[in-house]
Amino acid sequence: MTSAKQLIRSLTLTDSIGIVVGSIIGTGVFLKTATIGALVGSPGMVLLVWVVAGILSLTGALAYGELGSLMPEAGGEYVYMKEGYGDIWGFLYGWMRFWIGSTGSIAAYAVGAMTFLSGAVDLSAVGGKTGAAVISIVIFSALNCLSVAFGGMLQSGMTFLKILMLLGISVGIFFFADVGTMSHMSEAIEVPGGLPWWSAFGSALLAALWAYDGWNNLPMVSGEIKNPQRNIPLSLALGMVVILVVYGLVNVAYFYALPFSEIVNSNSDAFPDALPVATKAAMTFLGSYGLVILSLAFAFSAISAMNGSILTGARVPYAMAKDGLFFKGLANVNEKASPMISVLVQAGVSILLAISGTFDQLTNYVVFSSWIFYAMCTGAVFILRKKRPDAPRAYKTLGYPVLPIIFIVLGVLLLINTVWSSPKESLIGLILILAGVPVFYWFKRSQKA
Repeated sequence: MTSAKQLIRSLTLTDSIGIVVGSIIGTGVFLKTATIGALVGSPGMVLLVWVVAGILSLTGALAYGELGSLMPEAGGEYVYMKEGYGDIWGFLYGWMRFWIGSTGSIAAYAVGAMTFLSGAVDLSAVGGKTGAAVISIVIFSALNCLSVAFGGMLQSGMTFLKILMLLGISVGIFFFADVGTMSHMSEAIEVPGGLPWWSAFGSALLAALWAYDGWNNLPMVSGEIKNPQRNIPLSLALGMVVILVVYGLVNVAYFYALPFSEIVNSNSDAFPDALPVATKAAMTFLGSYGLVILSLAFAFSAISAMNGSILTGARVPYAMAKDGLFFKGLANVNEKASPMISVLVQAGVSILLAISGTFDQLTNYVVFSSWIFYAMCTGAVFILRKKRPDAPRAYKTLGYPVLPIIFIVLGVLLLINTVWSSPKESLIGLILILAGVPVFYWFKRSQKA
């Protein structure tokens, strides 16, 4: 193994779309509708939350397309933050991804996958859901120590199967559900007091954004994508359109199949032992015999998203180490052109998080911490247009400057609401990010020495 070896451009357009779609569709679309419903109280409001979260994510992806085509390098947002705001902000982004962003996503997907699998398989022999989550992280991290071409093909294949599964469930519900009716759409529940409607909507939006999280992953592997000036923005745009259509179809299918009261009583932090809403909905046409099949299918979906996060997330500490801003060994590339040490260290942190947190806790930490930098990275579009006005841009942000401004403003409002409604999770996220400041200066001094 030697750090002289380099990453190679072997990911195709198909692979890139597979990474976008496969990294997004994981656990959220199967679980979060229950949490959202309990916060906003009606099917119409739930669908509005999903639409707003989807459009917000699409707007961010369009801005990232310009940054990715301008700077097609490994590390994605780390590179954008460093070039736009300076080394310290690039480091703090990478620090956040290393300790909670990528690793927290991997842990949440693993825990979510085993939550599904436990409905079909007794996991007590491997330490329950937590033990099985750890094993899954180890196995797929090992697979991603192979070539990126292998990882890309694996992700594309798993994504294709996942889309077919979601479409099959939706079609099955609409045509074969025993008690399906659109009258469920007119139902409502009494929302527990304590939060004004706008804050409840913001908290629901945070839950939905977890289901869309992952649209930012593709730029992390920019240094390994063929024809990146074309394929990065195209993959982001096409991938997000696919997600919007699929999520809309799946959620309408839930409301067609189940009374709203049954949806909000599905698996969440409030009802940890209940079946996931997706399982309940699909059982309306598959019956109880379909429980095992559904549990396996949903677990597969979450594992696919976890694989996408493992593949992309490891490129951030690799890029930081190459710049001398992180531990030197993380820049090593093995003979398969994979940053193996970065992958394995990432797996270790992910395992610690999987052991220490519940699914909803992990997702809240990830979304809050990540959106601080999503908003800043979108702002880098404005900064880099001033810093590099003559740089060739194969793609320019659609709707510039209006759409990026809307994205930034809504992102900031979301963060403010999260601090107000979930101060504990917000404080933990902020402390974790700020803890990187002294570490950055330590690496800087070491670099000079």
